[in-house]
Amino acid sequence: MTDKVRITLLPLNQSFEVAKESQLHDILFNYGVEFPCGGHARCRGCRVWIKQGHLPVTEPQKNILDDDELNKGWRLACQGSVQNDLTIELDQWKSDVLSDGSNFHFSPMDGLGIAIDLGTTTLAAQLVDRKTGEVLAVETSINPQAKYGGDIMTRIDTASRLEKQNEMQRLIRSKLNEMIVDLFHHSNEKISKLKRIIIVGNAVMHNIFCGIDVEPMGYHPFEPVSNELEIYKSSTLGWDLNEDVTIEFLPGVGSFIGSDILIGAWAKNMVESNEIRVLVDLGTNGEIMVGNKDKILAASTAAGPAFEGAGISMGMRAATGAISSVITRNGDIIPKVLGSENARGICGSGLVDAISAYLDDGSIKADGRFLNGESIIVSDPVVITQKDIRGLQLAKGAIATGIRLLLKVFDKTEKDVEKVYLSGAFGNYISKQSARRIGLLNFPQKKITTAGNTALLGAKMALFNQSEINNFYEIREIITHLDLSMHPDFTDVFAELVNFPIKREMV
Repeated sequence: MTDKVRITLLPLNQSFEVAKESQLHDILFNYGVEFPCGGHARCRGCRVWIKQGHLPVTEPQKNILDDDELNKGWRLACQGSVQNDLTIELDQWKSDVLSDGSNFHFSPMDGLGIAIDLGTTTLAAQLVDRKTGEVLAVETSINPQAKYGGDIMTRIDTASRLEKQNEMQRLIRSKLNEMIVDLFHHSNEKISKLKRIIIVGNAVMHNIFCGIDVEPMGYHPFEPVSNELEIYKSSTLGWDLNEDVTIEFLPGVGSFIGSDILIGAWAKNMVESNEIRVLVDLGTNGEIMVGNKDKILAASTAAGPAFEGAGISMGMRAATGAISSVITRNGDIIPKVLGSENARGICGSGLVDAISAYLDDGSIKADGRFLNGESIIVSDPVVITQKDIRGLQLAKGAIATGIRLLLKVFDKTEKDVEKVYLSGAFGNYISKQSARRIGLLNFPQKKITTAGNTALLGAKMALFNQSEINNFYEIREIITHLDLSMHPDFTDVFAELVNFPIKREMV
């Protein structure tokens, strides 16, 4: 049996057991901790204070933290391997809500707020003190609708053809209510102080939660009946909260462009940039925004489930036993397994890393075919098959094509882009070098930034949004949604980008 150690998180007041030698990066990401540099010890964004216990100092940390900080117990979470019981204070939750450097202004307000990212696969909620911006508690969970399908098209089909939309609505409303109760239980705050709840999500999640028929999103042009702002009182949702609590599900743009990607663009100040920026949310439904202060274009691509490990022969979520990354050392390909357990599957980031490594050593050719055989063993019993590679090619080809076509409207190419933001869980874990190697992101590596959960960050910022400084709704006015499937160049560009690139120098 694997040895267990206990982790206590402050000021969240949460305590739980994990396997000894688990990576702190993997643990804390599930609690909403952001890793701005992708967990590569190149910034101070994941700084934590070890209040009790011991976390060894690694060489990369010495380049970021000074001797005084290290002696006082400060560490980088991305560099920690848990060896004993720890009590950890999360620096991010004690800092201002704008600690990511966003140019966003807010006035302190009375009471508490809750920010919720309603994802197709996962749910995340934060309880926020609106006077200080401090996060008081965090809850994460799996979306209970997952039992009706792992991707949004399956959910739409189940909701309409099998008439399960009402049940899906009941499940998600009940689950979010449960998470809200748990936030107050773990924070010891009074629920009577709650004033505002902001929910963001893609258009399908929005429509199911709000009771809007999702059937029209199952066929071309995939437009929702409505993707507008919906405001509720707690009694309407069956939530036991004060009637003065305002519950808002923020609006999207169109088709599969929901409030999650829209508010992410707002959080990253795309509307204030003179230069072209790109925001990509990598998931089953890849969402892309390209633009600057003058114009922003949005599009979605049916990337398929490969990025999230679904649809892969031995694919799984980023959980214990999943191969999450692969490195090459002295010619050997070495997988990293979450939870320091034996490998039992591979998640999206691990798949991208593995294929990148096998492209470099020649085991996989540019067209995706194996040099020898019909599969490769990454770590027994985990294998990658020819079908797995094709699934990833289709997914990355769709994303790369979407970016290329949106830039074409601006008469720009990838080299003209100032900055590229990767959002969402997959965007946080993926190696930027591997993403470039497989042709998913055809940008210089120095321009690619891991942005964390921009949907949750934006929802948190929206808790302070006021009508007189309503930046969120201003950005919505300058966004144009494009249907990539109708673009005359889609087929040609996709055919060009679906294969893996010939090896090139990584910059």
